[in-house]
Amino acid sequence: MKTTRQGGVSAYVTTAPAIALTTVVIILILSFNFFTRNNSKPEFVIPIVQLQSKLNLSRQPSDDYKFRAVITPDLHRISSLPLQLNRNRTFITGRRRLELELARARATIREAASVRNLSQLLQSGDVLSKGELPIVHDGPCKDIYTVEGRFIQEMEQGRRGHYFRTKDADRAHVYFMPFSVTWMVKYLYKPDTYDVTPLRHFVSDYVRVISTKHPFWNKTHAADHFMLSCHDWGPHASKGHPNLYNTSIRVLCNANSSEGFNPQKDVSLPEINLRTGNIPPNLLSPPSSTTPRIHLAFFAGGVHGPIRPLLLHHWRGRDPDLQVYEYLPKNLDYYSFMFASKYCLCPSGYEVASPRIVESIYSECVPVIISENYVLPFSDVLKWEAFSIRVKVSEIGRLKEILTSVPEEKYLRLKSNLRAVRRHFVLNQPAE
Repeated sequence: MKTTRQGGVSAYVTTAPAIALTTVVIILILSFNFFTRNNSKPEFVIPIVQLQSKLNLSRQPSDDYKFRAVITPDLHRISSLPLQLNRNRTFITGRRRLELELARARATIREAASVRNLSQLLQSGDVLSKGELPIVHDGPCKDIYTVEGRFIQEMEQGRRGHYFRTKDADRAHVYFMPFSVTWMVKYLYKPDTYDVTPLRHFVSDYVRVISTKHPFWNKTHAADHFMLSCHDWGPHASKGHPNLYNTSIRVLCNANSSEGFNPQKDVSLPEINLRTGNIPPNLLSPPSSTTPRIHLAFFAGGVHGPIRPLLLHHWRGRDPDLQVYEYLPKNLDYYSFMFASKYCLCPSGYEVASPRIVESIYSECVPVIISENYVLPFSDVLKWEAFSIRVKVSEIGRLKEILTSVPEEKYLRLKSNLRAVRRHFVLNQPAE
């Protein structure tokens, strides 16, 4: 492997099939070196005089003085691309403006982190508006958006990540854009406004940077680039650039065909809720196949979106065979109900995806998918009808009739197939 240089920037790229989910093949390239953690070589040569005037440096920098782009809350995990200040006062031409803009952004983020004021946005309106956590090359590794952060982490820090990427741009199959929509929402979004414009601006600026610095985006109009997001607003953020939305591969948990998800080029990824960063221990040991399941079906969850109110209207407290709750009472255990039920109802909420589907697979409770416009994860390779049941929204009132009409032989086959398919929904660490 080697590092190629494009206009003074080391191209950090990937090659080989990879994703932390077993048997899932996604090929990675870290095409955007804006925040890479490789500290071995200087990337931008910026004249000291110009930097001092722009950044108001308080001391004369030495040859080994480095800025770092983003500082994490505990200040010991720093992600950056080093900015080496060279004693030669090279004249900055028009094509170097971008480097200066990035240097200014780094300095501002560093300053924001040093004063620990996370609520203050940059006066200039720069897209990198907060300094506490990186929006690029990092993501959440716990809770409902786990997959987003775990993928980035495994590719960048996982001990097997080098199997899946290359530093030689010519060897790469696709180019990964490692921005986190979840972190965008956390640091750029103004609560309760439902305004996704800042997210789109970030994506627009990101694409502008990588398409200016590297030749790969423009060669294919982004057809060989991909993004990955498990946040509900991933599709909305991708509208920040038309090529990203229409041409690039979008790997999304919120795979909603009514919001532009295109199965011919996009990839549907399962939503997995790891509250502590790991699969709950009791889900790892479902009851034996001979243990009786005393409930026909089970659901407990918030009244989100248009489908769940219908489910609760028809079945909440109506029939003991269908254990349907809005929120499960605190004295009852959610997973115990899954283990005791033949079928687990999986209605969409505000968005189409639900971690309940993966939880059902783990508990060997046959998923009953009640959704519209949801392109199921890995549906190009997995036969979902072999291990789940799909019920139309218009058929919610007939749920008991539909489920009781499933022959016992078919139910046992569906349940057996859940055990076989489970390995496709495992987040392996290290990646496989």
